[in-house]
Amino acid sequence: MKCTFKSPSGKICPEEAESNALCFWHDDQQEKTQHNLKSLLEQRANTNEPMAYFKLRHSDLSHINLVNRGSREGYHLRHADLYRCNLQHAHLFGLDLSFSSLMKADLSGANLHSANLEHTNLLGVKLDDAKLEGVQWGDMVRQEWQAEHAENEKEKCQLYSEAEEIYRAVGRVMRNQGMISDLGWFFYREMVTRRKQLPKPSLARFISGFIDVYCGYGEKPLRLLLFSMGVIFSLTLLYANTGLLHNDKVLVFSSSASFSDNISVFLNALYFSVVTFTTLGYGDLSPVGISRMIASLEAFAGSFTIALFVVTFVRRMTR
Repeated sequence: MKCTFKSPSGKICPEEAESNALCFWHDDQQEKTQHNLKSLLEQRANTNEPMAYFKLRHSDLSHINLVNRGSREGYHLRHADLYRCNLQHAHLFGLDLSFSSLMKADLSGANLHSANLEHTNLLGVKLDDAKLEGVQWGDMVRQEWQAEHAENEKEKCQLYSEAEEIYRAVGRVMRNQGMISDLGWFFYREMVTRRKQLPKPSLARFISGFIDVYCGYGEKPLRLLLFSMGVIFSLTLLYANTGLLHNDKVLVFSSSASFSDNISVFLNALYFSVVTFTTLGYGDLSPVGISRMIASLEAFAGSFTIALFVVTFVRRMTR
């Protein structure tokens, strides 16, 4: 089925009917027919023909229904210009808006459940009371992707700043709606984009990067677990090579010792590393020589990591 929408003036393009519809949607003529624009767009969507690069700036599309009923796949409205559109209480379930611009659009109360917003410009968008369950956000928002590929440092900084603003604004909406799982991702991306605005050769950027690797800004507790295991096993090898005191006998790797004896040294060193990291310190094994300094640093790192893990866990559970 082809569309045969004419422009308000009654003129049509010399091409076929399908091209006539494209002229209408691409040439900004719809602003002259605001009274029935919503019904025209709904009719066009129901044809299941591709909708791309539609120009709908400043349009009043409140309460529009673009839900593809009876189908698992929603309608496609890709690369559309929806700048400052009024989409309050719009029904957009499953709608593919990828690569579109929703800049400063008002989607208050809109149903965006399962919509595709990958690489969509969300700067300044209003999402108060919008339904955001199952939305496809992509790996990063559009501005962050553009910043990653920009060559000018000033442009990069501006784009990262806009991306940070988007992550913070959407995260605020999710916090109000109690969407805990998605909120953590938005907070993490907000912190990453904030770090990337800092000067590269700076202590602040280095510390922020370390915190990211260390615990993902408190949103990735698994990293803390992996860090802990890495410290424990790395220092186990150091203890086994520098020596531990047990019943007036120094336990240390030796090329002249048997394999089973060296395994026993390794297991004792692993035990000592675990109790030192967790600050238990039973006292049956003692560090000697340089092992004392290593044990002191491990105890400090362990106490800090365990405290941070508890804070991170409690924070996620009490959001």
